[in-house]
Amino acid sequence: MEREELGSWLRLTLTPGVGNQSARQLLAAFGLPAAVFRQPGAALRQVVSEAQAASLRTEPPELAALLELTWRWLQESAAAPRRVVVLGDAAYPASLLNIEDPPLLLYLLGTGTAAAHDDPAPIDHASAVTDPIAQQLAHSIAMVGSRNPTPQGAANARHFAKALGQAGLTVVSGLALGVDGAAHEGALDSLAPGSTRLATVAVVGTGLDRVYPKSHRALAHRIAQNGLLISEYPLGTPPLPANFPKRNRLIAGLAQGTLVVEAALKSGSLITARLSAEQGKEVFAIPGSIHSAQARGCHALIKQGAKLVESAQDVLEEMKLDVGTAVAPGGAESRAAAPASPFDAAAALLEALGFDPVGLDALQARSSLDTANLQAQLMALEIDGRIARLAGGLFQRLTPA
Repeated sequence: MEREELGSWLRLTLTPGVGNQSARQLLAAFGLPAAVFRQPGAALRQVVSEAQAASLRTEPPELAALLELTWRWLQESAAAPRRVVVLGDAAYPASLLNIEDPPLLLYLLGTGTAAAHDDPAPIDHASAVTDPIAQQLAHSIAMVGSRNPTPQGAANARHFAKALGQAGLTVVSGLALGVDGAAHEGALDSLAPGSTRLATVAVVGTGLDRVYPKSHRALAHRIAQNGLLISEYPLGTPPLPANFPKRNRLIAGLAQGTLVVEAALKSGSLITARLSAEQGKEVFAIPGSIHSAQARGCHALIKQGAKLVESAQDVLEEMKLDVGTAVAPGGAESRAAAPASPFDAAAALLEALGFDPVGLDALQARSSLDTANLQAQLMALEIDGRIARLAGGLFQRLTPA
């Protein structure tokens, strides 16, 4: 895309009072943005309101700076390919054409952009279906969940993502703390050495020149090297709270289905699940303890018709994908944890723990161990990664990796 054309698209997105829907109406009426800005006021008023027509006649004051910033960003592609795709571009993900309020522009960062076409095209929904990015997303799953998951929830996210990735699915998530980050990491872990498969897609709520949260800077770099980061927001956009629920429609739109790993009743993950269902896609949920607030969102989804899943294989079978041998038997994503060895001195304590969080007093009553012995065994299990110590003096058993 030439600089002048990019400037016209940016101007359209910056014009006060002109949202995506009005912009799409203008593009349908007049063609590319440059043609929109050549129209006389009378012609514009046939499509949009008088106030919108007046705004379109005035160049936004921030346009020049944003164009310069975006153009320089596009040239700095040594670390990872960068691209701006517009509605109607052959590289625009076809699945987003069917969602409510598709973005006019998408900013792409990562090796997944390398397959994108270089020549802009008129708005043609059929041509977008042939885009290589869309082809890779034809086998994809959104994975979302709590920003503050339990240790088991975070482990489930990573293990399911790795197993689904090994089966050939691209994992789509939002780069947030908790489940999102664990899902991206699991998907990256699924890549074989030298693989060029699109492992994961991160849909972010900021400009792509920023990483939020900052603690995910290294993870974002890994995604750029083996996947794709996508944003609809201009460069320089800070992490505004309103942007994150809005981007959920893109997470749901890009994937074939949504897996909610762990979520409270008011979690934003339920927004993604609802949008996925409204788009006619499968919704999956992993059940948890009836005592855990972080499981109640998943339980609510299951009551509403989401598919209860205990393993990655459940997801693959429901989506009618070839499971093959990608999902290793006995992994953390298997239906039940492997039974402890009868020679394992901690087997009885693990049995006493069960799978719900439990306090020290209750555990001592179940196990009949004295305090010193119980504390020693708990510490050994924690070091071994078989249990997690939770807030409030609680302990929880973890399924094996």
